Amino acid sequence: MRLEPETLVSRWFGEHFKDLHPLLQTLHRHGGTLHGTINIYVGAGIAGWFGKRLARSIGVPLDRATRGFEVEIVHTQEALEWTRRFDNGAVMFSRFKPIGVWPTGYWLEDTGAVKMRMTVDIVEQGWYWRPLRASLHRVPLPLILLPRSRAGKFIQNGEYHFFVEFFLPLFGKFLSYGGILAARAKPN
Repeated sequence: MRLEPETLVSRWFGEHFKDLHPLLQTLHRHGGTLHGTINIYVGAGIAGWFGKRLARSIGVPLDRATRGFEVEIVHTQEALEWTRRFDNGAVMFSRFKPIGVWPTGYWLEDTGAVKMRMTVDIVEQGWYWRPLRASLHRVPLPLILLPRSRAGKFIQNGEYHFFVEFFLPLFGKFLSYGGILAARAKPN
């Protein structure tokens, strides 16, 4: 019987790692690259103004509503690393460091000045990020002052679906991107 490798993700979830869809388990045991086409949405009016500013700050290109996209997922000894590449050459990099273990632990995403603490909810075998805390230059920011966000990934009909959405009270969704991705086979 072949033992599956442990990663910091499988260790963080512990016995609940098995609650993720088997394709998500494979992705987080072996890493990999997902690719496909995504849709990008920016709100109108004031919401659009916020959406464009946020998109610029995190590297989401807005010149087309549909783009080619890939995300490479790598597990190091210290962190979970995602490198997102858009078909226009734009790159977004995220590094998530696990603190503690599920369900009381969290992931620390450090993007320079902004640090986010997020946990993961497992819903119907999917992975859904939930923000817990944020800070800017080490100054705590109340979540009530930040845009609401929803992000996650799930498997449906054997395909990887992912989404990232940002909302403002009174204005609704002001930026989102997501789509259906396929796993790229690893070279032998």
